[in-house]
Amino acid sequence: MEEQDQQNQEKRKKPLNKGLENFTRYSGLAFQMIGIILLATFGGVKLDKLTTWETPVFTIILSLLGVFAAIYISIRDFIKKQ
Repeated sequence: MEEQDQQNQEKRKKPLNKGLENFTRYSGLAFQMIGIILLATFGGVKLDKLTTWETPVFTIILSLLGVFAAIYISIRDFIKKQ
């Protein structure tokens, strides 16, 4: 009887823990993506200040590369953890 009670309690706890686990996983992934994009954009701004060109070439290029890198890393991380 006690075994059944323990099994029922474990079944009730699993969906709640799984939801919390998914929340932390995806929120951490979002912060990682934001960090990569911001770092790449910041690097582009700094390089544009050094070159003093009229158009922000490095900012545009590095921000796009940062977005693609963030998407690549998030997809790789998502597939790996399944």
